[in-house]
This record gives sequence, structure tokens and C-alpha cells, in this order.
Amino acid sequence: MSTEKSSKTQPIPFNVPQFTPRDYSSFFLAGALCCTVTHGAMTPIDVVKTRIQINPAYKSFNILSGTRHVIASEGPSALLTGFGPTAVGYLVQGGAKFAGYEYWKKTFVQIAGDQETAVKYRTAIYLGASSVAEFFADILLTPLEATRIRLVSEKNYASGLVTGFSRLAREGGIRELYAGFLPILCKQIPYAIGQFTVNEFCHELVYRTMSEEKKRSLSSTSKFSIALGSGVVAGFAAAILSQPADTLLSQINKGHGPSGSMPHRLVTLAREAGFSGLFAGLGPRMIMTAGLVSGQFLMYGGIKNALGAPPGLEIHNE
Repeated sequence: MSTEKSSKTQPIPFNVPQFTPRDYSSFFLAGALCCTVTHGAMTPIDVVKTRIQINPAYKSFNILSGTRHVIASEGPSALLTGFGPTAVGYLVQGGAKFAGYEYWKKTFVQIAGDQETAVKYRTAIYLGASSVAEFFADILLTPLEATRIRLVSEKNYASGLVTGFSRLAREGGIRELYAGFLPILCKQIPYAIGQFTVNEFCHELVYRTMSEEKKRSLSSTSKFSIALGSGVVAGFAAAILSQPADTLLSQINKGHGPSGSMPHRLVTLAREAGFSGLFAGLGPRMIMTAGLVSGQFLMYGGIKNALGAPPGLEIHNE
């Protein structure tokens, strides 16, 4: 009888999928394509947002008036400034982030050992997987992000990605290319946490209200609506969580702030900016990020399906 009782309370093993190298390459390609397309498409908004953050002449502008001012003063082509490093940077960062999230989520679930434990600590798993994946992805992104911000913030700095990256590397070396690594971590890790964790919980919240039969009979339109809504909410969360560090990153790459260690520079710049300064440009960035995140999740799922890749591991609390 004791044996029967103990077997009833035995934790249920989690059926963790064994992703192959081909699966991870599909995750990488899907993540790379969805990020480079969405970030590339958002270049005009990002140009205006960056100007609002670092150029005093733009402080009073919103996204629409700032766009009109850029076009009037520099021409329409100025809205595509930094497109090259944006597209390439988020190609490699997006692939590493999405594939890395799939890998680390699976790894942490295996460490949990059973389904009950994994579900109980799913928030920690989401936070850990998104943070670790983003850390490694940012190693690839940082030099290209530094190039992008320099192109956007300094008119006539260079003609494009190759010349801008070469000049930055030649004049500043590795130190200058990675000057923004700490602030970009402070920006991108909260961004990834908002993006993945909030998206996971939005899906869980929606599906928890449905019966198994309704889940199986959901139309393509319903699935699209759920994915879009979850992505938009996750995008708002990602923008708010990462906005202060995004502002500081723009300032650092512009060369603002005192000399000294990076933490000292960040603290000084944050004090000078104040609360309102740190959140300057949040409205345009929330619009941009909602479009980015929702578009990325929709494209990521579609590209994975087209490549025949398996679905990601789910640990939702039903």
C-alpha cells in the first residue's frame, strides 16, 4: 500500500523535446529574418526617436512633428540613416536571441526535473532563458548598434555600414565598438524579459479560459489575433522596461557624459537626465516596439512552420 501511495505522489516527468542541430538552425534563421525585417522597417521611427533622445533641438517634438522636421531639414533619405547596421545587427542578434531562448528554456526545464517543478518556477525559467540568450546575442549586436547610433546622431559621419563601422573601429578600436556593451545589456535584457515573459503569460492567460476542445478548433484568424494581441502587450512592456537604458545608450554612443568607468558615466548621465529625461521619446518607442515585437512573433511562427521546425517548449499552467 505504501508503494502504491508513493507512486501516486511521484512527480510527473516532463516530456521535453529533443531539438536537433537542424531545429536550432531553423530557430536561428527564423529569428534572424523576423528581427532584421521588423527592425529594418522601423528605421525611420528609430531615427526620429534617437534624435529626440540626444538632440536638444528635437526635445519638444513628437514622432510626427519630428519626422516632418527631419524631412524638411535633411530630406526624406535621412529617415533611412543607419539602415545597414540595423539590418545586419539585428540579423545576427535576432537569430542568436530566438534560438538561444529556445535552447535555454529547454535547458532550465531539464534542470527543474519534472513538470510540476517546471510549471511552478516557469517565471524564473522565462526570465533566466531570455536573459542568458540576450547576453550572448548582445555580444554580436553591440558593435553594429554603436555604428548605427553614430550614423544617426552625427550627420556626414560616414556613408553607410561598412564605412561607418570601419571608421569607428579605426578611430576607437574594440574599446569604442564595445563602449555601449554595459548599457546595451541594461537595455536589451529588460527588453527581452518583457518580450518573452509577458508574451508567454499573455498566451497562458488567454488559453487558460478555453476548453481543450475550443483550443483545438481555433480558427487561423483567432490564433493570429491572440498572437498579435500578446505581441503588442509584450512590446509595450519591453519598451517601458528598457527605455531608461535605451536613452543612456544613445548618450554614451554620442560621447556624452564624464570620463571614467562605465558605471560612473551611466549614473552621472542618469542624474543629469532625471526621470523625465530618461523616458524622453517613450511614446514613439512604445509604438515602434509594439510593432516590432508583435511582428517578430508572427513572422517567427510563420517562418518556423515554413521550415518544418517543431514548436517551442510550452510550460504553461493550464
